[in-house]
Amino acid sequence: MQNIDKDIRKSATLPTSFYKSQAQFEKSIESIFASSWLYVGDLADVNTPSHVYPFTLLENVLDEPLVISCDKQSNLRCLSNVCTHRGKIIVEKAAKMPLLRCGYHGRCFRLDGSFKSTPGFENAENFPSPADDLTEVSLKETMGLVFASLAPKMSFEEVFQPILDRLSWLPLNDLIYNSANSKDYYIDAHWALYCDNYLEGFHIPFVHPALNAALEGDAYSYEIFPYCNLQLGIAKEGEPCFDIPEGAADYGKKILAYYYWVFPNLMFNFYPWGLSLNIIQPLSHNKTKVTFRSYFYKGQNATGVENILDQTELEDEAVVESVQLGIQSRFYKAGRFSPSMEKGVHHFHQLITKFMK
Repeated sequence: MQNIDKDIRKSATLPTSFYKSQAQFEKSIESIFASSWLYVGDLADVNTPSHVYPFTLLENVLDEPLVISCDKQSNLRCLSNVCTHRGKIIVEKAAKMPLLRCGYHGRCFRLDGSFKSTPGFENAENFPSPADDLTEVSLKETMGLVFASLAPKMSFEEVFQPILDRLSWLPLNDLIYNSANSKDYYIDAHWALYCDNYLEGFHIPFVHPALNAALEGDAYSYEIFPYCNLQLGIAKEGEPCFDIPEGAADYGKKILAYYYWVFPNLMFNFYPWGLSLNIIQPLSHNKTKVTFRSYFYKGQNATGVENILDQTELEDEAVVESVQLGIQSRFYKAGRFSPSMEKGVHHFHQLITKFMK
């Protein structure tokens, strides 16, 4: 894959082969997703002492069977959910378990993944060994959300600290999940095309009339960090905005939204009412699942939020699916970046080429 020039004024975008090739898609899953921090779930759903919670990381793509265990002291661990004897899935459903027991031949593991016992191996030599323990996978928590990575190329702090530092004045650890304002969407387009669209506000005046009416377009700005970036949406007069305390970095600004994108597939949209977390899940090289999860600050009333988010999403879907059709053209190979409006897309494309190599 060709390099993306560090100078946005000279750079071309990713070639269409990245979006069209099944081989490139499969490589991206291992090169990008297997080595990044991925959303697993909410801390409140997995932190009951002496309980275990099985899940599949990036189902149908990475398809890695894992289990989160919570011991008596509420320590969380993420472990391989595959028995080290013959490869059976160990935990089939969430339950209270003092240890992990394989239902095939009775091999047992402690909640930290270490081998405990197994019948029928009395005469085995050099047994047990570290190979008989369950592999532990990196697990982290922030903002009440849980993330895992099979082989992280960057630390968790490198990814999320810019968000936590900027928004330390918000009650991010007290967000309350709201199922009524959460929804899944299925799009006939490549996952990275959806991210490309999110990463620039260039299209807002042309695609999102309601959002455009609320944002001060001339004040829209971009900030780039190592593994995330920020689009800062400034509210027009009379539109809702954050009450930012004195001493915060953005004190005095009328901010309607902080739009944070986290490599490779997470979007943290902070509004005065709470957070809309968007998880972009690849299904194939031309199909994507987008999950919207809404979280409210305590005491916030977010009447009408679902309709606004849904309208904006459907407008984005129409554009992204049109681009998916357009890049099949034999005449289109790559484009150029707007130096002022597409800094986030340029950042994304640089990271993709870095990880793919």
